[in-house]
Order: sequence, then C-alpha cells, then structure tokens
Amino acid sequence: MGSTAVPRTYLAFHHNAKLLTLQSVVTAIKPFSALEEANRLLFKDGTDEDFAVVTEQTIFHPQGGGQPSDEGTITGTSSVFRVRAVRMDAVNDGQVLHFGRFDDAQQQDGGTTFQVGETVKQAIDADKRLYFSRLHTAGHVLGAAVRHLLEAEVPGFDELKASHFPDSASCEFQGLIEGKWKEPIQRKLDEYIARAMPVEIDFWDEDDFRKNGLERLIPDKSLAPPGEKFRVVKIVGAETYPCGGTHVDTTDLCGETKVKKVSRSKGTSRVSYSVSL
Repeated sequence: MGSTAVPRTYLAFHHNAKLLTLQSVVTAIKPFSALEEANRLLFKDGTDEDFAVVTEQTIFHPQGGGQPSDEGTITGTSSVFRVRAVRMDAVNDGQVLHFGRFDDAQQQDGGTTFQVGETVKQAIDADKRLYFSRLHTAGHVLGAAVRHLLEAEVPGFDELKASHFPDSASCEFQGLIEGKWKEPIQRKLDEYIARAMPVEIDFWDEDDFRKNGLERLIPDKSLAPPGEKFRVVKIVGAETYPCGGTHVDTTDLCGETKVKKVSRSKGTSRVSYSVSL
C-alpha cells in the first residue's frame, strides 16, 4: 500500500507534452542500494553507481501504458544526472523515480552535488520522445481502424490492450480476426493516417464517459489522482481512449505505419505494427 506522507510528482507532460525542458526542484535523492526492494526491482540494471532522483514536477514519461520511458538529463548547479529509465514509485503513491547516474567526474567520494531543494533543469531526448509519441498515436489509430472495420464482423469483439514499444508494437483484441483482414486493416489505417485527424487531450470524469456513450471505457478509479479527472486522448473522427501517454498532434504525423502480422491464440487476436524511423 502506498504512503500518503509524500507529495505526488506533478506530471507536466500530461498537460503539455511539447515541453522538452523544465525547471523543477529536487525533493529526494537515494542511492540505488538504499531503495526499497520493490523499487529496486523496477530498475533491474541498477548498480551501486546508480541513484533515484525525485522532483516536484517532471516532463519524463515513466514507462507504462504500453509506452517506454523517456531518457535524458537532469542538470544541477554543478552536476549532470543521466536519466536511463523512469518508473512510477512502487511504494510512494504518485511519485516518479528517475533512475540513472551522475557523470563520473562530478561524483565526490561516491556522492553527488544534488541537494534536496535544489532547482534543476530536466531535458528529455527529443528524438526518442517523438518516436515514442508517433508509435503511441499509431497504436490508437490502429485500434480505431480495427474497431470500425470489424466490430460488427467478429463475434465478441473488443479491444483489450496494446504495446507501443518499438520492437513489439501491437494491439490485442477479443475475438478471432482472420488473416484475410490484414489488407483491409492496412487500408483503413492508411485512410485514418492520411486524413490528418486531430489528436486532442482532455480530462473526463465518469459522467463524461457516460455522456459520450463510452461507459465500457471508464477506468478504475485508482488510475486518477484523488480529486482529479481521467486523462483521455481523442482521435477526432475515430475513437477516444483513456490514456496517460504522449502523442503527436495529428494522425498524419505518425508517418508510414505498417500492419506486420495478424495472429490468433485462445480466443484473442494480436495485430502487430511498425512505424518508420
């Protein structure tokens, strides 16, 4: 059970995913070896040279929702921290852990010059962020294309989950999608991307889902911070999804998106895809 004694990290990228740099304040810094076991398990490559840094706000997207974490740097007054992975804290509810290490030359006797309360500058790898955003939006567009094409054709159809990782991007569906649908899915996907449909971010409560006829998409209440609404991503003219990920502004910005394979197993189907670099 998460502690309520620590403040949640403000997810700045939820409100403005175009921020590539951000000033924030360090609220905690821990050597990897001093972390709780549950948090050490989040960063399996961690060593005694690594740290976890927490800041009041972050532009770093933590791994989750099928999207890889951002990478980049956090720069202080006299030190640079290389962020290699970002995860939601497994112990302290709502905190974001930035895992990585300080530049070797800037470590002092195994320590660091970051101080709690110090203002630091976050900077994410912009190229990776854009690629991950294109992959994520493309996954939503693919899901919308398959739903619009096959909802009435495949018995028991429903959307299940998705992965937007570069090497394993896919959408999973309830119901058996035969291989003959691969080309029609590609054509529908191409159509949606070519239409340059706007991708809009909004925040909904449960009533908003009901008003839009999307009761089936109401997320678990634990996925929204106390007193806050659920973040949703609208592919205008296609579908709306609850989503905490980053996206491009219009569907054409996904670039060339290819349906790689349609596979079936135990009553479900997986449509894998790739996005050009």
